[in-house]
Amino acid sequence: MENKDQGTGSVINTQKTAGAEQELTATNEDVISYGKTGSSSGALSTLVTVFFFWGFIAAGNGVFIPFCKNYFKLDQFQSQLVDFAFYLAYYLGALILYLIASLLGKDMVAKWGYKNSIVYGLLFSAVGAVVMIVAVNANSFPSMLMGLFVVALGFSLQQTAANPFTALLGAPETSAHRITLGGGINSFGTTIGPIVVALALFGTVHSSDTQINSLSLDKVTLLYAAVGALFIIAAMVFFFSKKLPSGKYESGTEKSPKAVAALLVMTVLLILVFIPIFRSYQVVSTDASVNSDLDMMRMKWLLGGLAVVVGTLLFSLFSAKRNSNGWGAMKYPQLILGMLGILTYVGVEVAIQSNMGELLKQPAFGGYTSSQVAPFISMYWGSLMIGRWAGSIKVFNPSTTVRNVLIFLLPLIAFGVVLAVNAIAQNDISPLRWYIICVLIQIIAMMMGKDKPARTLLIFSLLGAVAMLIGIFTTGQLAIYAFLSGGLFCSIMWPSIFALGIAGLGKHTSQGAGFLVMMILGGALIPPIQGKLADIVSIGIHNSYWVPVLCFAYLAVFAVAVRGILRKQGIDFDNMIGEGH
Repeated sequence: MENKDQGTGSVINTQKTAGAEQELTATNEDVISYGKTGSSSGALSTLVTVFFFWGFIAAGNGVFIPFCKNYFKLDQFQSQLVDFAFYLAYYLGALILYLIASLLGKDMVAKWGYKNSIVYGLLFSAVGAVVMIVAVNANSFPSMLMGLFVVALGFSLQQTAANPFTALLGAPETSAHRITLGGGINSFGTTIGPIVVALALFGTVHSSDTQINSLSLDKVTLLYAAVGALFIIAAMVFFFSKKLPSGKYESGTEKSPKAVAALLVMTVLLILVFIPIFRSYQVVSTDASVNSDLDMMRMKWLLGGLAVVVGTLLFSLFSAKRNSNGWGAMKYPQLILGMLGILTYVGVEVAIQSNMGELLKQPAFGGYTSSQVAPFISMYWGSLMIGRWAGSIKVFNPSTTVRNVLIFLLPLIAFGVVLAVNAIAQNDISPLRWYIICVLIQIIAMMMGKDKPARTLLIFSLLGAVAMLIGIFTTGQLAIYAFLSGGLFCSIMWPSIFALGIAGLGKHTSQGAGFLVMMILGGALIPPIQGKLADIVSIGIHNSYWVPVLCFAYLAVFAVAVRGILRKQGIDFDNMIGEGH
């Protein structure tokens, strides 16, 4: 059985789906080294730069949330609309691409090529930076949200192209590791982004409320002018790079009217859910009963939004199982479950951190002030970098001995980098030194995973759930370390879920990648749900961490289920990957 590479015309990996062979026919002459034992390091090093942008800007938003809250006199919920608008854009951007492909009968990312799609995405993000500058000068919070929304729309296009492009730049069995490498670069962006943004805006890494309130809007304008210029420069580097193949291929997009209908219905329902949430943005009251009613209303609508997404995907799963015609990429159960996986993963990753600041203010967790929680938040994001650096080792095709040494040393080096960054930022790192024990546990878990996506995802999901339970049933430093370690166990989840979700999709790979990117929507749904649970007196911030427990539990179920699903399609994904490969 043979399968043609997307974009090369060369014979590559075989995919069997539902007992039938599917062939991808390439039309261009670019050589993407898919199926080779190594990857194109020059092309890969150029490609992963966009991963840095995503992390840098997303984490930098953390500086704007307190700024917007103080400058525009917002409550906590209203300030969270920054992240809400940002993550919502990922869903709508991927949905728009899919609808265009459905109407025209052509996958636009396939037509443009992965390379050009990234260029267009970067230019679109540059337009968002311009909108942001205009909004700042207009002194308008809604317009600032629109600017961030447009920036994230560009990111949506970039991610739809970059993730499968990264997977194709080398052997299929190491695709998850290349995406993990991109994630490691992304996490480095999240680690330094807030510090660089704070330095640019305040001239110091510490931003007090007084500094935030006195912030000159001219500095925000200059910051986004610089960001917009970087987007344009990056677009030029990609456009003129001779290392990167274009990644164009004939998509042969299959009509998927049922998938279109399901997603359109889901979107309409989400709009109906989000309207009252956004309308409540304008409501500010000092009356505790009014605020309590608002919190319950927002909770109900947020839960309704989550139910809409989960319900639509489960309906699609069972409907496509009965009759796969008209579902396109959504006829593959691994993709549907993977979409729920990305939704859950992004949600839990953001939720743990978003609610940690409030948790650390509680006396049982140290009673830290807002300025004192910074090193803990930094360590959480740094934990993702620690895990992703270790997870990307196999990209460089080391020998078994070198790999075993690096899988032990790299996480420790990354841990040192996080501590060094915080030391430079003049943060107190003394409470974090014994966190190295958690890093050692993560190293052992990585060795147990043996570079196999499903196996590694299962191990890390179970460890994540156990860590959250330890945090829930304890207090003090042990609980803090347990919650922080959620970052370590989230670190490899995106590439593992992504690789497993698109495995065996053949010509539907690009479409499937777009569907997965849509599910970054989880970052707009799950964190506010946990936050609203924390507002309920009988639950509180500590017990709200049952939400991450449930998320990790689903991810463990997905890891087990997807392996069996792929085996039924003739794809033993984990056994393709081992220490001998």
